[in-house]
Amino acid sequence: MPNSSQPYAFIFDMDGVLIDNTAVQARAFQLLFRDLGLTTNARRLLERLNGMPATKILQTVFANPVPEKTLKQYADQREFLYRVLYWDKRKEVAGLRAFLQAARDAGCKIGLGTGSAADTIGYIIDHLDLRRYFDVVVGKDDVERGKPHADTYTTTAQKLGIPPERCVVFEDAILGEQAAYKAGMRCIALSTTLKPEKFQAPLKVINDFTGITPEQILALVEQQPVTPKPNKELAKRQYTQL
Repeated sequence: MPNSSQPYAFIFDMDGVLIDNTAVQARAFQLLFRDLGLTTNARRLLERLNGMPATKILQTVFANPVPEKTLKQYADQREFLYRVLYWDKRKEVAGLRAFLQAARDAGCKIGLGTGSAADTIGYIIDHLDLRRYFDVVVGKDDVERGKPHADTYTTTAQKLGIPPERCVVFEDAILGEQAAYKAGMRCIALSTTLKPEKFQAPLKVINDFTGITPEQILALVEQQPVTPKPNKELAKRQYTQL
């Protein structure tokens, strides 16, 4: 591990990083769209916009503006469908628990930065008994602007007391990767949702946490000390215009 008096921080997204749930999320959206009479392809939608709060994602699929109250009702319906579909399938990504423990043993700070609300966060990390590994948990209600804005990761780093240049973000989504770069952080990408070539410039793309150690990641940070500049085209939060 690089020598320093200040620790590094690992900051994790939740969906697609702690758990491999994108297919279930897409199925819940698809069922909602069927109910609303929409032909939107949910999997393609999430490939582009995963990481945003559900109301913001839903906002992109309508040709005309929809009231915020209605979007919230749709989002609640989608959340109910998702929980029913995923109830018996909640399981962490392979190797995660051992990696989190190894990171703690190595002296790293650990944060969770997600666009999910507090009850959805608890639905996953408390059910899986993962909360004890995190020094800080930041969700949708803790920031003004979600991904691809930097707020989620900037807030997490501030609460951890670690400067951005010593933070590594774990992401599965394009907008999440862009949020990391906007926050001045490096990124490790998980290929649970996207093909590796879809990402901009992660330190490394991994399938899960079984083949990587905290020390290897920090060595990559030393080898690539400059944070990539965010790509404005990739950071666009749009769907229907694509």
